[in-house]
Amino acid sequence: NRQGAFAEFVVAPAFNVIELPDDVPYEIGSILDPFGNAVHTAQQFDLLGEDVLVTGAGPIGMMAAAVARHAGSRTVVLTDINDFRLELAQKVAPGVRTVNTTKEDLKDVMHELGLKVGFDVALEMSGSPIAFKQCVDTLIMGGGMALLGIPSKPMETDWGQIILKALTIKGVYGREMFTTWRKMLGLLKAGLDLSPLITHQMPYQDFERGFEAMRSGQSGKVVLNWDKTA
Repeated sequence: NRQGAFAEFVVAPAFNVIELPDDVPYEIGSILDPFGNAVHTAQQFDLLGEDVLVTGAGPIGMMAAAVARHAGSRTVVLTDINDFRLELAQKVAPGVRTVNTTKEDLKDVMHELGLKVGFDVALEMSGSPIAFKQCVDTLIMGGGMALLGIPSKPMETDWGQIILKALTIKGVYGREMFTTWRKMLGLLKAGLDLSPLITHQMPYQDFERGFEAMRSGQSGKVVLNWDKTA
């Protein structure tokens, strides 16, 4: 908390520093922090061979869907209401079934995919009460839900449904030092490609334009390059 990262030099405890491998580009290194959120959320449950629902197609949600695919999930469905983000998710996480829930009924999509009972695991990345309810409604008996999205205000839920379905709900905060970082680098080495997520790169002097792109809802990750000038 002593300095922000928008500085030419930053001091950090050596114990907390991980060396970036030579084969990981700096622009990918710059998004390892949110990638860590995605990996830490996805690793809360065994995903191999499971049917997984990811709610919220922000950059972290897209990465979580990509991790689920890479981890061997049988089916991955990613929901949002932003068509740009859902189209981008097809590049970040090929093979994921994207759903705009204002245009398609999630239950119809489940039927299309042959999911007769429900999802085994849900990763809630949006903080939306509607998305939370979708997770609870569509999880199988004994299913698991990991929550990374933070609601903007307290929300009500049907605890009776959660109890009677014997759901396991885990809150997720940040990432683990050092386990998550090793897993992130391992996923990258194994071929997980995050480069499509970076939709904008610009010199650091254009930071205001970068923030505008970020707020627009028409971007993935925005990277400011410190080795380039406007």
